[in-house]
Amino acid sequence: MTKKDIISISELSVEDINEILQKAKELEALEREKQLELLKGKVIACLFYEPSTRTRDSFKTAIARMGASAIGFDSAESTSGKKGESLHDTIKMYDGYADMIVMRHNKDGSAKLASGVAKIPVINAGDGKNQHPTQTLLDLYTIKKIHGSLFNLNVALVGDLKYGRTVHSLAQALNKFNCRLFLVSPKSLKMPKHVTEELKNYSEHEQISDVLERADILYMTRIQRERFADENEYQKVKNVYLLNSRMLKNARPNMKVMHPLPRVNEIHKSVDDTPYAHYFEQAKNGVIVRMALLGMLLGAKW
Repeated sequence: MTKKDIISISELSVEDINEILQKAKELEALEREKQLELLKGKVIACLFYEPSTRTRDSFKTAIARMGASAIGFDSAESTSGKKGESLHDTIKMYDGYADMIVMRHNKDGSAKLASGVAKIPVINAGDGKNQHPTQTLLDLYTIKKIHGSLFNLNVALVGDLKYGRTVHSLAQALNKFNCRLFLVSPKSLKMPKHVTEELKNYSEHEQISDVLERADILYMTRIQRERFADENEYQKVKNVYLLNSRMLKNARPNMKVMHPLPRVNEIHKSVDDTPYAHYFEQAKNGVIVRMALLGMLLGAKW
């Protein structure tokens, strides 16, 4: 893979994606056999301006398992940005400290800005409501494990499609593999036009029941309260989708329910005990995929 940075899924070709997923598969087999120290001596800066659990800690786990060291911060409140330092200057500083930057920020386009400033590789760990490419890569890794292929699948994306950076990135990626997308959301939270304009095969729906029996993957997302400027608008849609085990009785035998997490009310815990639940395995896959990305961008060989 020739990319220096991972900023947007749209910048990755099918060949790039397949190479990343293959490297992750190889690394997963190796990791079961021995302790990996493929990045020993490397320093990776994790700059998390926005709250995170899975992305932050799976990156830190990946860094540790690859033998590298992590520096950085978990909150914008603890940075010199509180004193007025610009993002540009913060990136310039860490460019001199580390071998790579992993950054999450609440502003769209922040990762692109960082990649233009830094000489070292930058991985976008989520920028506002824009992109979340590493989440998409672990999602693709999970889907390929389930179905053996990424091509020509029926995938339902459900929930907050307007503000959900995970579904923006995933829709763009699945489009590269000729998947049919069912976009399920309230009218107020439809997928943005700039995303749907790229899609070759999709339909829009308001009810999960319209698509459930046809889906190979049911990808649930939470309604993101923090993205709403008006609390009243959030209250109108907060519990619009509530998936429970009874609703899955006519699902395809190998259909899996995925979710980028955290969940709120959109997946009832009764689903956890069904063979369809796959969101915790999905989260686990984040470590190995991020290990592969770290290694590939920093030139490790395995």
